[in-house]
Amino acid sequence: MSVLTSIQLFTVNQDLDADLDKTLDAIAARGFTTVEPYNFVRRADLLADALSSRNLASPTGHAFVASASFVNPDGTPTDSDVPTLDETFAAAEKLGMSVVIEPYTDPARWTSVEQIQEIAALLNVAADAAAARGIRIGYHNHAHELEARFGDKTGLEILADNLDPRVVLEVDLYWAARAGVDVLTLLRTLGDRVIAVHAKDGTLEPEKVAAYPPADQVAAGLGAVPLAESIATASALEIAIVEFDHFEGDLYAAIEQSRVFIEEAVSNAAAAL
Repeated sequence: MSVLTSIQLFTVNQDLDADLDKTLDAIAARGFTTVEPYNFVRRADLLADALSSRNLASPTGHAFVASASFVNPDGTPTDSDVPTLDETFAAAEKLGMSVVIEPYTDPARWTSVEQIQEIAALLNVAADAAAARGIRIGYHNHAHELEARFGDKTGLEILADNLDPRVVLEVDLYWAARAGVDVLTLLRTLGDRVIAVHAKDGTLEPEKVAAYPPADQVAAGLGAVPLAESIATASALEIAIVEFDHFEGDLYAAIEQSRVFIEEAVSNAAAAL
């Protein structure tokens, strides 16, 4: 079992905007050799040079490929245009990226099976275009894709049923747990399509999860999300990614603590095979 440990750079997005070099130095100093950029098209050249000079790889990244407008992580729209597929894939190539992942779709697009099929169709089109450049397309969930239910299936399962086999999934374990699903059962159901997870933890205390950004997130291994068990269950896992939407305290210490926990979980899962 060979699984990379990475960090979603949205975790330190404000710091990146303030001082890219200092922030990447801090990430590298915390033991990371792999990162997952967010909204990378706008600064692909700068980011490629900065990552290369620190020997940081970026095999995965978040960019909109199935949404017509750019959406903030809290779901609010912006005035920014979504780059074209060609622009996105060119930026991905500059960064040495092999998987481009849709990070968010509007919950209003998950109220019917037909809407979900439309999202799948857009991802399939992107996957066809990406394949010519040796890039895979993926989808990253939040809670609403799992809170949406159609018969005995969640919206995310409906999506998976309609995806081209080349489209992969990056399951955010925290958001799955927040949606109230059995995370391990979900991973088994989605099977080998899950090649990445956001190994994000939280206490899931109701009064804290009601806030945005969430107020319950903690370093990996300190919360209620079954991270180690999920890593052992995901049969085709290639990469496990540290992420915080929000954290009160020493963020960089929590980032490093999370990396150590995830690497230990990966090692234990490999030993059990």
